[in-house]
Amino acid sequence: MPDFGAPGATALPSLALMKAFPSKLRSPRLTSQLGVWLGAMFGVCFLTGFISHEIQHPASWFWWPASPVWLYRVTQGTHIATGLASIPLLAAKLWSVFPRLLNLPTVKKWTRVKDWAQLIERISVVVLVAAAIVQVASGVLNIARWYSAMGFFFTDLHYWTAWIAVGALLVHIGVKLPVARRALSAPVRPLRQPPTGLTRRGLLGAVAATSAVVTVATVGETLRPLAGVSVLADRDPRVGPQGLPVNASATEAGVRTVAADPGWRLEVVGPARTVQLSMADLAAMTQTTATLPIACVEGWSSAASWTGVPLRDLVKMVGGDSGSQVTVVSLQQGSRYASSVVDPPHAHHPHTLIALRLRGEPLHIDHGYPCRLIAPDRPGVLQTKWLGRLVVGSAA
Repeated sequence: MPDFGAPGATALPSLALMKAFPSKLRSPRLTSQLGVWLGAMFGVCFLTGFISHEIQHPASWFWWPASPVWLYRVTQGTHIATGLASIPLLAAKLWSVFPRLLNLPTVKKWTRVKDWAQLIERISVVVLVAAAIVQVASGVLNIARWYSAMGFFFTDLHYWTAWIAVGALLVHIGVKLPVARRALSAPVRPLRQPPTGLTRRGLLGAVAATSAVVTVATVGETLRPLAGVSVLADRDPRVGPQGLPVNASATEAGVRTVAADPGWRLEVVGPARTVQLSMADLAAMTQTTATLPIACVEGWSSAASWTGVPLRDLVKMVGGDSGSQVTVVSLQQGSRYASSVVDPPHAHHPHTLIALRLRGEPLHIDHGYPCRLIAPDRPGVLQTKWLGRLVVGSAA
């Protein structure tokens, strides 16, 4: 292995930094324990976030079931919960290595490392810290729907930064695994004198308790029984038109006038024919009622009773079959999600509805009047509202 620097080069903090950050709680064992917790949390968060991204932007190989109907609600709720719970862990982890981070070499001394392993370690640490902070910050902004503060498309940034973070994390684990194993397996020696302040166990307990408090204070967005105590949650799943939250109103979407037009018709285009259906036509068809959740990428979700025409009935009406997929198109213009594709497993599920009613009442205009898509196991952003057109085609 080539030697890039002086034989005496060291990565230990300088004496000045040790004096500036004098806590004796910092140790390889503490850092390793926090790293194990944070790595597990990031792993779950990455997996559930990957699922959410693939559902919205599926690769050709990706498949997502239509049942159980609550599955996406669970995976996305877990994604948000683990992301928020990781914030105290990330803060504690950075605190535990803060002197070392400040002692990273300057650009002038960057090549003064003992070997390739040390160089890779330093690069991976910088990338990992930066990516982790970006992930947490952008995730919080997304939960708050503060998109204008980002100035870019959140989904792309969050998705690709997650891959960068995981790659840097795997490299970091590969380099630091021997150190962590030694630190975690070494016997804990009893102190000669009892500690007078916060102990390592006390610090770990405080970090765990903080993560638990953050979880309880936010998870009520999707666990309705905890809605009353989730004081930090951005949304209360009980509040909104017809007792259900909305992200974008009809006014914000610019569809209030066209959606309320008495001459509105739902155009259904199929392989055999095209039909124009009025509200009266849809209401005269066989109606199905199903309890399905709206689960949004911001982490909030709420189940409700929806009534409407099964999508598969409309597919059959225009000559489609069980292999058909359906593109649903909104009256809304200029939105990334003004249309969405419903693949065969969902398009032909009996509870995938072109909904006309919510909790027994006609849809509020902010919930998609005159009709909307509601399907099991799809993100709220794909439950297209204010429908104007359905296009039935082959999934091939």
